[in-house]
Amino acid sequence: MKVQQQIISPQDIVILLKIVALGNNPWLQSSLAESLYISQSEVSKSLMRSKYAGLLDASGKKVSRLALMEFLQYGIKYVFPQKPGALVRGIATAHAAPPLNQLIKSEEIYVWPSGKGTIRGQSILPLYASVVDAVKHDENLYALLALVDALRVGRAREKELAIQELKKRILDGE
Repeated sequence: MKVQQQIISPQDIVILLKIVALGNNPWLQSSLAESLYISQSEVSKSLMRSKYAGLLDASGKKVSRLALMEFLQYGIKYVFPQKPGALVRGIATAHAAPPLNQLIKSEEIYVWPSGKGTIRGQSILPLYASVVDAVKHDENLYALLALVDALRVGRAREKELAIQELKKRILDGE
């Protein structure tokens, strides 16, 4: 019998953050798939991987917030690293997007590449391509993903502020 290794994928983090962004609102796999522009089968596989990794509880419905926060704080930059790329038009992320853009003034602007974007900056590939569309309808998800990008590409100050904001939104938001 061949055993398949369970490996966390970038969309797993996006899906977990979407569940966090929903707060106490109930959700279905189909609604997650639709709002994130991810197939329902991918959502199902993702939830299984997250449950296996201990990022979802045994029911598969509730995010293990402390485990997710630990992963984001200590592991995201190693598991899904990102380096700023070429100047492109796109959607602001990391410290160039809310909420960090209210706390940090910087000439460096990071963006997710998108023809529908309104600003120019250095390109940062999002955790999953469909987030560029998904965040248009969910500002809580947008803030969470931008904070995660600050952990992936930011300097010490940006990372520290991002961790503080993520803790407020993930741990205090229970």
